Amino acid sequence: MRPIFTLVLFVAGALAGCMTTREARVDSDYSYRGNFRHYHTYDFVSGSGLTADTSRLGESVRQAIRQRLQVQGYRQAHRRPDMLVNFRVYQGDMSFHGFVQEDLSQWIKRNVEESDDTPKELRQGYQPVRLLLAEGTLLLTLIDVKTNRAVWNGYASGVSVPEGPMGEIVLRRSVRSILDRYRVFTEEFANGTLPPPAPETER
Repeated sequence: MRPIFTLVLFVAGALAGCMTTREARVDSDYSYRGNFRHYHTYDFVSGSGLTADTSRLGESVRQAIRQRLQVQGYRQAHRRPDMLVNFRVYQGDMSFHGFVQEDLSQWIKRNVEESDDTPKELRQGYQPVRLLLAEGTLLLTLIDVKTNRAVWNGYASGVSVPEGPMGEIVLRRSVRSILDRYRVFTEEFANGTLPPPAPETER
């Protein structure tokens, strides 16, 4: 699955205890073919590595994703979800090809998503940019199940995962920082037809 598109934001993360505050790079990208207003449910991709990890670290990532998506009105569905969530940790520096784009929320408001039937002259062009992501990158990808295409990437670089409980805290906070770039609420949530979600808790 090839990476897609890019916006850049720098944030500082205080990691508590004896760990020092460090600067992390958080970026996000999206596909002009994403049908974001019509996604309601999700599930996780099964596979190898951290995605299939049943340890506390793997579950910490999944729980952080569940909490944030619930806040935005999404429901986890094991049968026929609208989108799949994949996540992976890359070690070492990596070159990432993205694209300069407007804010996702603004793009959705303009109602200009594309499809295979969109005439070439009406399609939006991508302005490419090459990024060098620092050692330790957590990548989250949302996949449209109907088209089997990645429609959104969010990633935090410079993520160092220490041993023990601190590693869980680092991953959960990295997930929250990444999903701050995906502020898309379901129609049910926006219309007030869903009950309010339980508040997030820090572990």
